[in-house]
Amino acid sequence: MRIAITGAAGLLGDKILRVASADDTLLPTHRSVAPTESSLKMDVADIGQVHERLLALRPDAVIHAAALTNVDECERDRERATLVNSLGTRNIAEVCRQLGCRMIYVSTDYVFDGESGMYVETDTPSPINHYGSTKLEGEGHVMGLCEDYAICRTSVLYGWHPRKNNFATWIIDSLKKGQPIRVVDDHYNSPTLADNLAEVLLEVAHRPLSGVFHTAGAERISRYDFAVRLARTFNLDPDLIAGVEMKDLRLWVARRPPDSSLNVGRAERVLKTRLMKVEDSLKTMLERKPASL
Repeated sequence: MRIAITGAAGLLGDKILRVASADDTLLPTHRSVAPTESSLKMDVADIGQVHERLLALRPDAVIHAAALTNVDECERDRERATLVNSLGTRNIAEVCRQLGCRMIYVSTDYVFDGESGMYVETDTPSPINHYGSTKLEGEGHVMGLCEDYAICRTSVLYGWHPRKNNFATWIIDSLKKGQPIRVVDDHYNSPTLADNLAEVLLEVAHRPLSGVFHTAGAERISRYDFAVRLARTFNLDPDLIAGVEMKDLRLWVARRPPDSSLNVGRAERVLKTRLMKVEDSLKTMLERKPASL
């Protein structure tokens, strides 16, 4: 199968490239940093470029992982966030429709307001920040334009990446240096190991699964509890982690949903790939720790 990947230089794109079967032909694309020599430069916000690149690649499926995911940056630069996350997704969807290829769109738990948690796919989205709004708009473009699609919502993606930090690696780096950190203890999500999500997306690309799926980690947990469990798994000092309330963390620009955890029951019923709970995910991350670290 010929599978194009947008955002192939990011954390999720990197994992897709690493875990894919040798039977698949992967067609990575990137905006700024090429993850492989064969990767094509493509700005998803440029419809002409998207059309030209995907027409040349002729994929059977596109995994659309490219996005502006920094929540505060999206709040500060709303125009750029809309251009990439909403209009960029529309561009990919339009060309997928023209090519008659399958589209897998990576969305987010932040399409919900976080007032209840453990959301199922039929719950009504109600984002409270611009990042969530642009990703929800992207979902609408995919549903409205594509005939063959799957929307995969995820949450707090983490794992090893050669160039970029994420929530988990920031915790590890800080604790290894003996630096105290503050982590919110009233903010709940479904943390997702990027390796696991990559396997899920590749399975979804190969199967006629359509509609919306919650493909996150299979456990609801606070950011603080996750940080403590990560510290213990990596034999780091959890006493360096201080729990704070969201209202006291004044560094954030954008509002966060207090509990955007996702119920993954539907995905678990149809997928062959197991969605991992926190303990197994952290053990897997430890086992796959790069030799250079």
